[in-house]
Amino acid sequence: MPTVYIPTPLRRLTGGQSKVEVEAHTVQELVQALEARYPGMADRLLDDSGQVKRFINVFVNDAEIRTLQGLETPLQSQDQVSIVPAMAGGGR
Repeated sequence: MPTVYIPTPLRRLTGGQSKVEVEAHTVQELVQALEARYPGMADRLLDDSGQVKRFINVFVNDAEIRTLQGLETPLQSQDQVSIVPAMAGGGR
């Protein structure tokens, strides 16, 4: 099963877990599986049109899914999926 790395702001949905494993063959299935297990996850990840929110980056291994096949990006059992919210702030 793919391993999903959960960012700190979403860990309250996973009971504090920093990584979880879910059965999925695409990133879309992964989001659905996360939502089924951890209600509210899809609302944090997807916009009203069902696409990944623009300030959320999802990586499969080291590649951002927008450079692959988006939500249809296929997954293998050994894949590592990282959810990375964009950081804001900085200098003056």
